[in-house]
Amino acid sequence: MAPIVDNPSYINLNTTMGEIRIELYWKHAPKTCKNFAELCRKQYYNDTIFHRIIPGFMVQGGDPTGTGRGGKSIYGDKFADEIHPELKHTGAGIISMANSGPDTNGSQFFLTLAPTSHLDGKHAIFGRISHGLGILNRMGSVQTDDDDRPTEPIKIINTVLL
Repeated sequence: MAPIVDNPSYINLNTTMGEIRIELYWKHAPKTCKNFAELCRKQYYNDTIFHRIIPGFMVQGGDPTGTGRGGKSIYGDKFADEIHPELKHTGAGIISMANSGPDTNGSQFFLTLAPTSHLDGKHAIFGRISHGLGILNRMGSVQTDDDDRPTEPIKIINTVLL
């Protein structure tokens, strides 16, 4: 059994396309980092798909239903945004909470494929890719259907807290 890591600095997303390591920004978004880390610890994301991919924009996952409409936080259904003015969507590899408006964070997240400054102040940034940016770029170039769903599923096999 893996050792307990209270506030992991990193989390590995082991996907069907390879490993992506996320560095968490505990100082700037402690509640959001705790949500993500605890969901990973509980294996909530294991065997879930990346249900939405928009080339040149982002890769979205974290919904156990695979529909883009599901998922709950560790705090209940939804929780408030942790928007930090120092954190910006400056390029590829930023991880943020997906939401349906202010203070509607659950379990879904997205990874940016490019600068997305129009999302600054609207989505809580809680980390960045420290290893595996090439894997993310490959994900961002897969074939998708008219609803931005990959034609071949890309899954999170498991997550590891480091």
